[in-house]
Amino acid sequence: MKMRKTIFEALNGASSFLEENGREGNAARLLLQHILQTNYSGLMMKMHDRLTDEQQQQFDAYIKEHIKGRPVQYITGVEEFYGRSFIVDESVLIPRPETEELIAGAIERIEKLFGENKELKLADIGTGSGAISITMKKEYPKLHVTATDISKEALATAEKNAERLQANIIFKQGDLTAPLASEKWDIVLSNPPYIAFDDMDEMSDIVLAHEPHNALFAEEEGLLLYRKLAENLPALMNTPALIGLEIGYTQGEAVGNFFKQSFPNAKVSVVKDINKKDRIVFCEICE
Repeated sequence: MKMRKTIFEALNGASSFLEENGREGNAARLLLQHILQTNYSGLMMKMHDRLTDEQQQQFDAYIKEHIKGRPVQYITGVEEFYGRSFIVDESVLIPRPETEELIAGAIERIEKLFGENKELKLADIGTGSGAISITMKKEYPKLHVTATDISKEALATAEKNAERLQANIIFKQGDLTAPLASEKWDIVLSNPPYIAFDDMDEMSDIVLAHEPHNALFAEEEGLLLYRKLAENLPALMNTPALIGLEIGYTQGEAVGNFFKQSFPNAKVSVVKDINKKDRIVFCEICE
């Protein structure tokens, strides 16, 4: 009778196999944690336990999927964002840590601009998985939050996340500011598609093959949607108001200029991420 592998043996073997096939070995740990429904600490404590036949078969299947290029998060169906677990699938981008910095920066500025207790209307344009809109509602419960996306499939995923995380969000389908045009807004946040089509050759095959291209790429060297937002938002914002946008690391000056032109009396700032790269543009409208 074949001896079942210990978790230690299975993890080491899978990590080496992934690396031999050009993937990150650490993916094996994340996949195994998902199968065993445990965290890093829990996995370390189980290293000498043996996998069941079913667990080993599932693990082998996941490793093969990842070697073919499917992202770990789409295999497990979840990703952590700002301390919460979000459902993700191929209809939405996988939330990135950089976007957590947009959330933190927005909360800091909201408290300075509006005070702590005021009820405010927030719109998240291009919500995807709902990571921004749901996180803002959970962190700042008095917000009245509307989330939009052009993709019906993405909105369905975001709605699942809102229900799962008990966040009361209004979802609207439509392009950019179109679903918001009948109202005025205190806060607008967005992580729109911003990668230039010319940069496609430099991107990971995992991202290109699996993440939705309509959430990644934009025309005008990736700047089209920022230009449109800068043109359309002045008619939709209250005073005071806050706009926060995640950007590509080469786009700070261009996006900042769009908003300086559209909001000449606002404070427009380009904020660097933890890696010291331009990552967020904030536009604070005070008068």
